[in-house]
Amino acid sequence: MTPFTFARAGDVSEAVRLGAHARSKYLGGGTNLVDLMRETIERPDALVDVTGLSSTIEEHDDGSLLIGAAARNTAVAEHRAVRVRFPVLSRAIVAGASAQIRNMATVGGNLLQRTRCTYFYDDEGSRCNKRTPGQGCDAVDGFNRIHAILGASSSCVATHPSDLCVALAALGAVVHLQGAGGARTLLLTDLYRLPEDHPGHETMLQPGELITAVELPALSFGADSVYRKVRDRSSYAFALISVAAAIELDGDTVKDVRLALGGVAHKPWRAWKAESALKGQPASAKNFHAAAAAELADAKPLRDNGFKIDLAQRTIVAVLNGLAEQASKGASA
Repeated sequence: MTPFTFARAGDVSEAVRLGAHARSKYLGGGTNLVDLMRETIERPDALVDVTGLSSTIEEHDDGSLLIGAAARNTAVAEHRAVRVRFPVLSRAIVAGASAQIRNMATVGGNLLQRTRCTYFYDDEGSRCNKRTPGQGCDAVDGFNRIHAILGASSSCVATHPSDLCVALAALGAVVHLQGAGGARTLLLTDLYRLPEDHPGHETMLQPGELITAVELPALSFGADSVYRKVRDRSSYAFALISVAAAIELDGDTVKDVRLALGGVAHKPWRAWKAESALKGQPASAKNFHAAAAAELADAKPLRDNGFKIDLAQRTIVAVLNGLAEQASKGASA
């Protein structure tokens, strides 16, 4: 492991000042960063501990929530307002990791965890453009069963590993940032880059910029939401496909819908095409199939992961059917 210095930030301003060094990293729970340091994939020469910063979950009168970036995943999943207003988020967190990891991991750190592509982790024997720019991508022609089918490039076919972020994408979450130039916000879906020719540039964060909070805008139908994760085993494997969804019906018609996918792309994938295809249409299995097909129309499978297209479509349809049935029962109760 590369030698490094360690400092604990007392507030956001101090954290940004300490994090201004080119090779510094912010440390939350360390459940991903420390592993990467052990593998010498990450080689920071300075760590700035930000776990002492805001970990509160603020409920606002308009129904929105502001979650401090240092909030532990367990605290978010168990918070009453999250479980009642945004159950999709609570379920995504619980599906994402063991209780021990949830107790350590922070919301801000979860947003910035890196891919679990085995070629990315194999520093000794595999080529990876994300790890070493211009080296090549062995996953493209290698064993690529878990890799991306949407938004990938010839430079990188890795997927984003987070479950929490898929739920946040569906909910239209806003990320609050603080840097040397001041504060700003980004939609979570705009925080991440697709790989294109520079897969090592994973986010739109500026050097030294710190995630301070994640905001969940009020969503009148957020209680009618669910997260479904399809994986090789039930014991905390990463998603082959995951679906975060919420739906609002007006009679039998889809008034509004939120849909995001995990396990399919370099970033949490907001299913804008499917949402657009569903709004104003009858909530029927036929229309759910058509919307799912529209979203996956541009999918480009690799040798080993073509099954993901059908799996994603079937999972989307199953989730939406379940939500529509639940919403209909609620309306008639």
